[in-house]
Amino acid sequence: MADSIDYGHLMHSAMRSLIKTVLIDVKEHGLPGEHHFFITFDTTHPNVEIADWLRERYPAEMTVVVQHWFDNLDIRDDGFSITLNFGDAPEPLNIPFDSLRTFVDPSVEFGLRFESNEDEDEDIGLHSVDEDVAELEIESEDKPEPEEPPQKEAEVVSLDAFRK
Repeated sequence: MADSIDYGHLMHSAMRSLIKTVLIDVKEHGLPGEHHFFITFDTTHPNVEIADWLRERYPAEMTVVVQHWFDNLDIRDDGFSITLNFGDAPEPLNIPFDSLRTFVDPSVEFGLRFESNEDEDEDIGLHSVDEDVAELEIESEDKPEPEEPPQKEAEVVSLDAFRK
């Protein structure tokens, strides 16, 4: 028996279970109302599966937006897979729950942050995202913004506002 209770591990497990439950509901019923997700994950995790060009562009972490268009959402005990559209090119992604760094639903100001061992001095878990969401920086590929963004494009964003 351990000398102490590992609350950090238990909290992370509960938060991953919450995300799994939310994704299962989205798979079965779609995204309700204005809900959408910013999901940041560690691209160096050994079980992350993304296209080589995405791994080259995002060698440490990547944030995807699940909103207007996604396909093939499949949830497993250890993670989920999803196909997202990057510049009219559908790309399958396999994302283990253990690789998650943040999960944010800005429509309801909800966010979860998973701390790594490097961040163990910081708080674990739930936090308000009302100020952070306003600071999200959407990365572009040096092309002008269209007047009306296309409804079928995934966006990669930087969530540096969540870092202390």
